[in-house]
Amino acid sequence: MHAALEPHALTVVWFSLIAVLWIGYFFLEGFDFGVGVLTRGLARDRRERRVLINTIGPVWDGNEVWLLTAGGATFAAFPEWYATLFSGFYIPLLLILICLIVRGVAFEYRSKRPEERWQRNWEHAIFWTSLLPAFLWGVAFANIVRGVPIDADGEYVGNLFDLLNGYALLGGAVTLFLFTFHGAVFIALKTVGEVRDRARALAGGLGLVTAALAVLFLGWTQLGTGTVWSLIALVIAAGALVAALFANRAGREGWAFGLSGVTIAAAVTMLFLTLYPAVMPSSLNAEWDLTVVNAAATPYTLTIMTWVAAIATPIVLLYQGWTYWVFRKRIGVQHLAPDPHGPTDGGTGPDTTGPRTPDAPGSPDAPDRVPTA
Repeated sequence: MHAALEPHALTVVWFSLIAVLWIGYFFLEGFDFGVGVLTRGLARDRRERRVLINTIGPVWDGNEVWLLTAGGATFAAFPEWYATLFSGFYIPLLLILICLIVRGVAFEYRSKRPEERWQRNWEHAIFWTSLLPAFLWGVAFANIVRGVPIDADGEYVGNLFDLLNGYALLGGAVTLFLFTFHGAVFIALKTVGEVRDRARALAGGLGLVTAALAVLFLGWTQLGTGTVWSLIALVIAAGALVAALFANRAGREGWAFGLSGVTIAAAVTMLFLTLYPAVMPSSLNAEWDLTVVNAAATPYTLTIMTWVAAIATPIVLLYQGWTYWVFRKRIGVQHLAPDPHGPTDGGTGPDTTGPRTPDAPGSPDAPDRVPTA
């Protein structure tokens, strides 16, 4: 039996690296999704929606690089895992892919025409294509942890309805609310004025709902397949979420954002700890599980990948860190350039309030010129 073999050291390394990539993706794209969801519930008019979109304008596309890297690493390091995952979860992953494509188009095209209906439609697209992936990622990962119908050949033999179980739907609710909470504290960190105040207030309520859902989901996970190490990760996730709520209440947005990120990191770590040494458990027979041994590529392939990752990863981290440093300033409606489309949300006249400074470059509303600080 393959499962009886000792895993090669590099398979453990790459299982851990893939976990780190998913942590990075959910940490960064998590607040990204949250901001998109909150364009409907937090912003009160067009100018405030512009502020929210501009908080992620320079970074949203860079955040998605982590997803591409995680997918590519899975394909190269664990081809059997990749094949079974993308064939069995084809419809949910296709929906996520479509949402990410439409979402990127919405960011770019929203400001291309002045008509109110045109902009409203793209803003609706940003909302829905942020909400659906935030939910579906939780559904997908919950099913991976729970186990899905995999036969002796390592092939998925279930259907879409097998993925829509109570545990998976609860997992989707957890990621949706956790990412939205993460987005709310990010908005509070990146804005000034009324938007900042409302984001802090909303984050408090979202955090309480998130805590309740997370206790149910992570507790269910721990009781089902947990270990001592996953229990430690659960405690860290719970503690960080509570601390984030207190930091948000105290107006320490930087601490609140960092702690909400720790919550995401610890929760994802817990899921991977409950998985190991499996990468996709079979709900039909434990002997048919895909593991870090029988799903892995050859040691030679993993060795080459390790050298490439050792060289490329620091460069990517330095570049992305520099991007966040450059665009670290807070923004508010008073920092926006005049609305290039004239009317405000109510269509009552031109938008002439506030200093006439341009939006951040890289954001959908940014003009082609250098911004002021």
